[in-house]
Amino acid sequence: MLNASLFAQLKRGGPLGGPVVVNAGRGGLQVETDIFAALESGVLKGASLDVFEREPLPPDSPLWSHPAVFVSPHNSAISEPSAVVAAVARQIEAFERGEPLRNVVDRERGY
Repeated sequence: MLNASLFAQLKRGGPLGGPVVVNAGRGGLQVETDIFAALESGVLKGASLDVFEREPLPPDSPLWSHPAVFVSPHNSAISEPSAVVAAVARQIEAFERGEPLRNVVDRERGY
């Protein structure tokens, strides 16, 4: 959906100087080479990306260093306190049993 064909149809101008793409849904919705090309050509003025075609985003992706791209980790949610407490309690119990923890950040991969 988020590809060169769509970008070509977007209205130019506006309060941000042009179109900005935001994807916090699914990486499969976007063609990252098309996003990069649209940014380079000025068709897009910016991009905020929370998901990618390949997770995690490869270290050599030009999206990491593009000045008009904001890359965020895919970790947002509307959380109910009771659900968060239950998840933390399960992690503590697993740790105390010597079991592996779930959803651990891998600092080597950046996620």
